[in-house]
Amino acid sequence: MTIKWVKVDPLVMNGEPFCYGSRLTVRQLLELRGNGYTVVDILKDHPELKLMGIASAYAYAAGHRERYADLLAPDGSLVGPGLTAAEADALPESLRIPGVVVEAGVAAAAPAG
Repeated sequence: MTIKWVKVDPLVMNGEPFCYGSRLTVRQLLELRGNGYTVVDILKDHPELKLMGIASAYAYAAGHRERYADLLAPDGSLVGPGLTAAEADALPESLRIPGVVVEAGVAAAAPAG
């Protein structure tokens, strides 16, 4: 079974996109990030979340820029600290989005080989 990390249900959270297994909306996660919370801080305060869920929420926001325009920097990146390259190593390549999931200016390590 594949988990859909960001869900939208008109009967849950008034239809606001939220993270699987939690009562945290994508907007709330972005606001935490914009207030300087790192992914470690978020996971410490919300142990029900998973790294993949947080990264998926950030990627969801990037795909719905009009909805989250107030939480975006002028260059289109998300405001606040993203994942470090080391934190992003555990994510699939499709979620390692510079300036969105991974901190701006930090490239995820290339696979050895």
